[in-house]
Amino acid sequence: MKKCQIIMYHYVRDLENSRYPAIKGLDYSLFKEQLKFLKKNFNVIKIEDLIACYDIGEDLPNNAVLLTFDDGYIDHFTYVFPLLDQFSMQGTFYIPGKTFKENVLLDVNKIHFILASRGGISNILQDLLREIDMHRPMSEVKIPDNETLFKTYAIANRFDNKETVFVKRILQTVLPENMRNVIASKLFEKYVGMPEEQFAKELYMNEDQIKCMASNGMQIGLHGWDHYWLGKLDEAEMKDDIDRSLQSMEGIIDPKCWVFNYPYGNYNDAVLAYLRKKCCKLSMTTEVRTADLVRDDRLLLPRLDTNDFPPKSENYKLIPY
Repeated sequence: MKKCQIIMYHYVRDLENSRYPAIKGLDYSLFKEQLKFLKKNFNVIKIEDLIACYDIGEDLPNNAVLLTFDDGYIDHFTYVFPLLDQFSMQGTFYIPGKTFKENVLLDVNKIHFILASRGGISNILQDLLREIDMHRPMSEVKIPDNETLFKTYAIANRFDNKETVFVKRILQTVLPENMRNVIASKLFEKYVGMPEEQFAKELYMNEDQIKCMASNGMQIGLHGWDHYWLGKLDEAEMKDDIDRSLQSMEGIIDPKCWVFNYPYGNYNDAVLAYLRKKCCKLSMTTEVRTADLVRDDRLLLPRLDTNDFPPKSENYKLIPY
């Protein structure tokens, strides 16, 4: 068998009793139920099994599943790691280097918690549009009017309404970097109201926790340095981000055999070429389908979401295997 369903996770926590129950994550109790379901109905493999399938042609077991966790959250050490150990399963954890090397709150997470606040999407959207109007005259890059921006980027997806997608896209990649950094921090201060450095310390794993997981059978992968849309950077910036990500993992990963995960699922031919040059063995995308290791490039592996499996849903049955 050369097929595998790769499952993607982000936040896994006791949502009801957290400060941000609206964050888009999987509740701890449901995660435990999901692991029980996977253990009963699938063969949970290790990342090494996937590498061996590409490198030496080894088959995978029937109903193979690989578990992947993005962004280096403390949730993964506190909630995920103990359960995986209990169930004798391996997870692969993709971690942006900047989170544990510089203790900096990434813009992607500022946005998540702004949206998970009690402010409401309508108020957040109006504040964002006002901020864009304030910054537009000072921008060296031409920024379209708000109506045009909204028509272009407010496109709902399978998990978010169009307003939420608009806020994410504008603050992730559309506005110039300096502008979106300033606006994201201002909205974070208003809607979350906690110092960013303190929030970062509570949100992400530290280096000792990452090393602890690695020494106990978990796989650590790279997720860039600053969680950029790598395909939108110029080539020098892209290479620098990947290089810094590799440097941050010195002593944790094997520099001649490592795995990667594209932030936002974004890449281009230059990104792929550089990963190959740097000895990357596998890389994960956000394309939604079952991975076919005969057909799929090892650097373009698709994944399903945790919400595609019980107890959240049975969407996995509808996705081509």
